[in-house]
Order: sequence, then C-alpha cells, then structure tokens
Amino acid sequence: MSQEQKWIESELTREIQLKTEKGNRDNISRTVFYQQFYEKHPEIKWSFLASIVSRNAGYNMCDLEGEWMRRSIPQKYRHLLFFTYERANWLIFSDAYPQLLLYEKSKEAGRPLFSLLPMLNVSKYMQREWLRFWSVGDEERLWTSLIINEQHLIQRPVIDHPVYRRRVFLSMPYRLQNWLHFSTVLLPTLEGDVFGFSVHGFRTIKNRILLGRRLAWLLFQSPYQTLFFDFAQMTPHTGSRHDYEQYVYPNRERLPQLLRLIYPLVDHGRPSLPDWSKRVKNMDTYYRDFSIPRQINLTEWYHKKELELQIGILLEELLFKDRNLK
Repeated sequence: MSQEQKWIESELTREIQLKTEKGNRDNISRTVFYQQFYEKHPEIKWSFLASIVSRNAGYNMCDLEGEWMRRSIPQKYRHLLFFTYERANWLIFSDAYPQLLLYEKSKEAGRPLFSLLPMLNVSKYMQREWLRFWSVGDEERLWTSLIINEQHLIQRPVIDHPVYRRRVFLSMPYRLQNWLHFSTVLLPTLEGDVFGFSVHGFRTIKNRILLGRRLAWLLFQSPYQTLFFDFAQMTPHTGSRHDYEQYVYPNRERLPQLLRLIYPLVDHGRPSLPDWSKRVKNMDTYYRDFSIPRQINLTEWYHKKELELQIGILLEELLFKDRNLK
C-alpha cells in the first residue's frame, strides 16, 4: 500500500470518528443521528430500530428525575441507573455508527471499504457480515447481526461490570423497575396506541437479542410498520414521555421533562475492548426462527402499569410513614 493510500484511509477513518463523536454527545443526538441515517439509507433498517430503542432510553432517563421515581428511588441509585442507560447506549453508538458511516462511504465510492473496519475497532464478526450484506443484500440478516453485535458488545463493560452488576442489576431499585416492566420497549403511534415487547432476564444476552429481533419484526414486518415511522417523523425526541403521551392522553396537561434540562453531558472514555466474537461460538443459534407474543398492542397494559406504579409508591410511602410513627 502506498503512503498516499495510507494517508487517504487515515483521513477517512478520522472523519468517521469525528462525526461519531458529534453524534454521541447525548441521548438526543444519538436518536436524531440514527433516524437521519435511516432516512438517507432505508435499507439499513437497524438504524431506525436503534433510534426507537434510544427514544425509550431517553424516556427512562427522564423518568428517573420525575415525580414518582424521585419519591421511590434514592438519588444515588437514580444516578447509577441513569449512567447505566447512558453508558450502554454510548458504547453501542461508538461502535455501530462508524460502521454505518463506512457503509455510506462505500456507497459513495461504489465499492466496499470494509477492510477499514479493523481501524475502527469493529469485531471480525461484523466485518464478515458487512461484506456479506454488500454481496447479497439480505436486510434482515444485517439487522439481526447488528443486534447480536451490540448486545455482545455491552455484556462485559456494562452488564457484567462488577460495579454495575452489584449496585444496579442486583440492587433493589433495578428489581423494582424490572417488576414494573420498565424493561419494556414501547413503540407509540400518532393515534394514541402503544405497541411493544418486554424482556425478562435482561442480563442474559440471548433474551436481549430476542427482544431486538421481535422489535425489528414489529418495525419492519408487521402490519403496523408505517405507524411507527409516522410517529418518529412527526414527533421530535425530547427524552420526555410527553412525546407520545400527548397522543395517549390527549386531554391531560403535563409539563414535559426535557432531558437536556435535567442531565449534563457525560464525558465517556471508551475502554480497550477485546473482540467479543473471538470467544463466542455457535452464532447460528441467534438466527433461528422465533415466536411473536400474542399481545403486541400494549395500550391498555400501559394505562394499568402507570396506575400500578403510582399506587405502589403511595403504599410504600404509607408503610414507611406508619413505621416511623411507631
């Protein structure tokens, strides 16, 4: 390889890294960048899935500083939960968005540039999958591969990290959120309906991959797919559940919780992560057929779950108040 070619490749990867840093500022920017990429390249459907999941992360972040969570979860745990959401989503974007940008550059060049993926610290697994997609054009295979990649990527630095594992995933507040189904990803519509799926056993990789595949089916293969894109196009992401509750509860007045007014920017440092795909075998199991739960319209469930949460917190306050009076 000539010095000129090396320089061109170095400049290209540097450009990709700078664009990734710009998009990875916070939950709002990640959501916007994912959706904009999908609108430019609709064949890369994972990018729209990522924007929807990112929206849900923003809702959960804002909830932590809302009235009900502040009354139920101590501030130190709320901060840890926020940073867990933020860290996981930051890591995924820092790995996935350079892949998307390199695909965009490949389209512009009219030839695959995926030999540069190692310079961007992308797993060998995804290097093979991008070449396969370029040759075959199997959209479902690619979005499944990206789901598999992202969930393996965050397993060690977030899910299995000793601090997060002990203080978040095994803590009472996280178990409370899991019991309340806050591990549900919601897909709202402009008509006021809410669709989605829950993940049980969030710490297990295969469960999170199954959730991602079910969400992808809902977004791209179900009869409702256009409803979700219409919502995303018509509704700017602020991080607040008001983004969709304005349609779910059109007569309710609620002051939106804007994420950028609640949380400062977080200065992350990407750890030196080993290539997860070198230690994982039997990848074909993640591509097997899967079932779709019967209940996918969660509108009634959502109404009930909000009420259950509020009643549960009020009962908790009453019990603690009674104990303090004795």
